[in-house]
Amino acid sequence: MDLMEQLRERAKANVQKVAFFEGDNPKMMETVGELAKEGLADCYLVGDAAVLREVAAQVGVDLNNITLVDVTDAEANEAFAQRFEVIPDCPFRAKGVRRRAKRPMDRALMMQRIGDTDITFGGIDCSTGDVIIGGQTIVGLADGVDTISSLGIFNIPGWEGSEGNLLGFGDAAVCVDPDPEQLASIAISAAETVQALMGWEPRVAMLSYSTDGSAESPLVDKVRAAVKVAQERRPDLKVDGEFQLDSAIVPEVAAKKVRRESEVAGRANVLICPDINVGNIGVKLVQNFAHADAYGPMLQGFKKIVCDCSRSAPVSELVGNVVMSCVRSQALKGE
Repeated sequence: MDLMEQLRERAKANVQKVAFFEGDNPKMMETVGELAKEGLADCYLVGDAAVLREVAAQVGVDLNNITLVDVTDAEANEAFAQRFEVIPDCPFRAKGVRRRAKRPMDRALMMQRIGDTDITFGGIDCSTGDVIIGGQTIVGLADGVDTISSLGIFNIPGWEGSEGNLLGFGDAAVCVDPDPEQLASIAISAAETVQALMGWEPRVAMLSYSTDGSAESPLVDKVRAAVKVAQERRPDLKVDGEFQLDSAIVPEVAAKKVRRESEVAGRANVLICPDINVGNIGVKLVQNFAHADAYGPMLQGFKKIVCDCSRSAPVSELVGNVVMSCVRSQALKGE
């Protein structure tokens, strides 16, 4: 059984509630239809119910097992607004609550905030920035995290690391040039994500062109400072560096280059790139030359699971991303 098959079985075993705010997009509607048909998620479509029914009919999706949340229903909107405006630390005033209750993305995130759903999924039409701003404002950041980032999982044929063919990597999609505090947040979030999704004990390597002082520059200083911040914030996690790639994942190289005790060197199962240039180029190198599958990227750092998908992703990939989100949500709730 491959990784995605395992995750699908876990998703089915404890079905999570997922709100979709772009059901008027045919590809997203097809994704919701497949998830509902296979019992992978309890799906909520948030939007104009008339439009959603029309799109469902166009692509042949049965809505019988899918919940429609109609943002054009004034009575239902008011009832929801009354529930939302009394939550602790409500981020909006009364008029703002009612205005946002009519907007599909905001309504989906608000439903998640008050516990009607577990996950919010979108991004096929709206921008990543919109999803992140909405998630930060309505759902909020996880404790100890001050920036949103992303994590992916590589499945690398022919490579044998500490977790077999699998390796976590971040951030290759969100943070362009993180400072030390942001880089530390990325490492902490990545550790929590792989622990929730994969069940691994995370061993997080902060990557650089230097290993343990083999070079000196502001670029290296940033990574060293990030390691220190991450270790101070979360001493319970195994976060170490600065390491070159081979020092992070090859035990023989680590034994020569890292002349101190390290629970990460040579055995890392999560790699943290110092900026998006390194991350993006690295992902594409591994995909093209090693013919690796790359699952994700998954947004991380929110109090609950908020997802932004690739606009070019096929339905199968969208389904896979929802499945991964469901497994993460199970772990977040301790289920």
